[in-house]
Amino acid sequence: MKALVFDNFGGPEVLSIREIEEPKHSKSEVIVRMKAIGLNFADVYRRKGNYHLVGNPPFILGYEGAGVIEYIGEDVHCVKVGDRVGFADVPHANAELVSVSADKLLPLPDGISFETAASVLLQGLTAQYLTSDSYSVKEGETVLVHAAAGGVGQLLTQIIKMKGGQVICLTSSNDKATVAKQAGANHVFLYESEWIKSIKDVTNGQGVDLVYESVGKTLLDSFEATKIRGTVVFFGMAGGDPEKIDPRMLMDTSKALIGGDLWNVLTSHDERQKRAAELFEWIMSKKILIKEPTLFSLEDGADAHRLLESRKSTGKILLIP
Repeated sequence: MKALVFDNFGGPEVLSIREIEEPKHSKSEVIVRMKAIGLNFADVYRRKGNYHLVGNPPFILGYEGAGVIEYIGEDVHCVKVGDRVGFADVPHANAELVSVSADKLLPLPDGISFETAASVLLQGLTAQYLTSDSYSVKEGETVLVHAAAGGVGQLLTQIIKMKGGQVICLTSSNDKATVAKQAGANHVFLYESEWIKSIKDVTNGQGVDLVYESVGKTLLDSFEATKIRGTVVFFGMAGGDPEKIDPRMLMDTSKALIGGDLWNVLTSHDERQKRAAELFEWIMSKKILIKEPTLFSLEDGADAHRLLESRKSTGKILLIP
């Protein structure tokens, strides 16, 4: 089978398409023929060597995708050959065939295409738990969303609006501000502006109830933009490590800092199924809208990585075997 692989850490140029052995059959796993594969910044970090990789070269990136089951292990009874499935946390997805354990399979409803599933599972399940588990957004609350033109940012904005909240978005350019407005933002401010002051102005000097912080280096600024007894949910550091937080500040202002990580939520097959079903229902009922992804062939994976790293894309990037 063909796979997108690399032997040494580096830039996109280390990626190449290669014929490798098909995954071995296992009693407890199925083999999925991939139809669409999601590209994420975690893939970039792994390619650069910033994230730990298990095993020896050639390395295969990718953790998210969708396809059709071609083989079922004898101990697997919940699916059949020909079923359409997706997954959000299975390694080696940048290949024509992927071995998937049964507990990580997510059946796709008829109304969810392979491209939609590969576009939304990782980011959508992240936005779902952030707005329900890390903090349950309530009607009437005002929420600040960082990096709002990104995949998670757009979904957070739509889900908060769906729950009856008001959304203030931060982006890095006017073009990305337009994307955030299309997602439903009530206000959009640029990082280069005096955005904390602007947030205080539109919240009558109080600040927001809640911040979804994914930049990292802006963590202290997020607290400054949060009202007394407000909450900051920290779930990423795309812009660099955050400064240390003084617990005395939290006590003096009655503010809360909550951490969030998807892998602490997707802890069982039932959890994956329940959360994916809710996400798919939102999409099929058009409560949230998914932008058309940008498609690259698996062979052109290096170009897909270059586009993602340029930060010029605002929708999902998919690899198509």
